[in-house]
Amino acid sequence: MTSAGAPSRVGDPVPHAASQVPVVTTARLVLRGYTAGDFESLRALWGSAEVTRYITGQPSTASESWMRLLNSAGHWALLGFGFWLVEERASGRFVGQVGLADLKRDIEPGFDGAPEAGWVLDPWCHGRGYATEAVKAALAWGEANIAMSRCVCMISPDHAASLRVAAKCGFTRFAETTFKDSPVVLLERSRS
Repeated sequence: MTSAGAPSRVGDPVPHAASQVPVVTTARLVLRGYTAGDFESLRALWGSAEVTRYITGQPSTASESWMRLLNSAGHWALLGFGFWLVEERASGRFVGQVGLADLKRDIEPGFDGAPEAGWVLDPWCHGRGYATEAVKAALAWGEANIAMSRCVCMISPDHAASLRVAAKCGFTRFAETTFKDSPVVLLERSRS
């Protein structure tokens, strides 16, 4: 039901949903909550073979991208942390996603209980330092707002750019393993 008592329609935006996610700003970026209107940007991001090359190995369908948006919004609603949608401050242009998650990964060695940091940026902004800036902001927010003595991330050993971002943000390797039949490097960062 809407506030006026009329039933809402499927697909209608929920104005208060994004406002429940804290807004984090950096010198060049805004990290904010999701709206249904963000779907097209996320569909394009996750539908890109360049973006998914080291993550899933194949572009996502529209349905899979929609589920990612719902997953991101749901993290905040259920856990009080999650991924932000990232925009460039000066232009409002879509940059990507960054944040912390509890994805209940079926992996050995496991890291349940430690938030998993992640970042996915649109190719137009690769090489500008946006990933490092956004990840550092997300980690600072996490340390200030959730019980987080350790944070982890999982990266393809072939994804040199992401490994550099992780190193700049204080992550160090603790294991090499496989996830869904693909090799991955597990990295960790203790509370600063």
